[in-house]
Amino acid sequence: MSERELTIADYMAMLRRRWVLIVVLAMVGGPLAYGVSRFLPNRYKSQTLVLVERPSVPEKIVASLDNEDLSLRLSSMQQQILSRSRLEPIVNQYGLYSNEVNKVPMEDLVGRLQKAIEVTPILPMAATQNQLPGFYVNVTMGNARTAQQVCTAVTSMFIEENLRLRQQHSEDTTQFLMNQLAEAKANLDQQDAKLAAFKGHYLGSLPDQEAMNLNLLSNMTSQLDAATQALARAQQEKSFAESMLTQQIATWQATQTGRSPETLDQQLAAMQTQLATLQSRYTDDYPDVIKVKNDIAALKKQIATSDAQKTSTDAGKTQKNILEPTQIVQLRAQVRNFDQVIAEKAKEQEKIKQQINVYQARVQSTPAVEQQFKELTRGYQTALDSYNELQKKRDEAAMAAELNRKQQGEQFRVLDPANLPDKPSFPNRPLFAVGGLGGGLALGLGIAFLLEMKDSSLKTERDVEFVLRLPVLAMIPEIEATPAENVTRKEEPVLAGVGAGPGQSGRA
Repeated sequence: MSERELTIADYMAMLRRRWVLIVVLAMVGGPLAYGVSRFLPNRYKSQTLVLVERPSVPEKIVASLDNEDLSLRLSSMQQQILSRSRLEPIVNQYGLYSNEVNKVPMEDLVGRLQKAIEVTPILPMAATQNQLPGFYVNVTMGNARTAQQVCTAVTSMFIEENLRLRQQHSEDTTQFLMNQLAEAKANLDQQDAKLAAFKGHYLGSLPDQEAMNLNLLSNMTSQLDAATQALARAQQEKSFAESMLTQQIATWQATQTGRSPETLDQQLAAMQTQLATLQSRYTDDYPDVIKVKNDIAALKKQIATSDAQKTSTDAGKTQKNILEPTQIVQLRAQVRNFDQVIAEKAKEQEKIKQQINVYQARVQSTPAVEQQFKELTRGYQTALDSYNELQKKRDEAAMAAELNRKQQGEQFRVLDPANLPDKPSFPNRPLFAVGGLGGGLALGLGIAFLLEMKDSSLKTERDVEFVLRLPVLAMIPEIEATPAENVTRKEEPVLAGVGAGPGQSGRA
């Protein structure tokens, strides 16, 4: 039987032959399992539903600092809460396993309590954007009241631990950002000091002052041209006044000494006039100017020699006793005034030239200063942006920490408190009975199948064909034995062919 392929008809034949065994085992299995369940200790399960409440203030206003997945955070809290240091006080507080405290190590008792506590997350829906909506806390104990108390205590530990972790995370984040902000402020102050020192050192040569320097340089150039022109006019007017003074003195001296003015003095005046005209057009290094100056010097020397010879005795006395005319005095005053004006204009011209040199140096150094200024400004702007960003994050972290302190952030809320179970969750006796029934049925089917596999008798013509590997040629009809033959003869299997005709059957 174990070597040939079985069909549905074979299985049905097995069931017809072994149905009594199968039914008996199925009927015995249910009551037996139910009876066993009566001897098992009762276990009571207390359950709490904890929901995760989102912050009361929208995250657009106050961003959350804890972006860790809530499932991972719940798993981490579960490891901490179910540790020995957290569960051992519960064992002592509620007197759990009091009969075994002195017999079993505390590690084993804590291990039992850990197995009795089950934390089951609620599967998120699509509407919650894969965020954990909540979780169940189940505690299974031998006493219903104890299970409720332990479930309440464990749930409170989860709520307190979540609040503590969020507050600690907020405070740690705020403290870290404050330290970073202090370093950023020190860096910003350092960059600011460098920038201020640079501006003070290159004051007037900064890039934003280039246009002003160019305007001032243009104004200084115009002032220099005006001062140069004023100086030239003053020199020309002085030369004219000196020429007039020379003529007046010559005329006055001629009237005093009786010498005709048409002498060397007139030539000297004409030469001085010519010199003034040349100086207004050319510089002192011009050849004509140099020649006229030499002629004037020679003529003055000649006039001095002639006057010394004529007035060797009483020239000093005459000059002391005779006063110069008012016109000559005025001309002398004009000459002195022109000397002062020329000196002032020369100083002004020199001062303007110095200022022009300063502004030219500033304009020329502007590109190099601008490059250094850009580097310092870039470093200062980077430090300022970093400082502002850290300050913004510090403020957000402080608001988030304040939100957690006021318990307005994300928190755990007990929706269904720990219930007091009124019936044991284990053992489920009806389920045990059904399980025993199913187990007996399965056991009966298994035993029946094994018995059929060990049975070597031939029951159908397919068995005969499979064993002999020969076709059936004829069928011997079944001959009923007499009652006496049934008593004295044992039934033995005889290998024979069995053929079936219309309305006939046979067995050998």
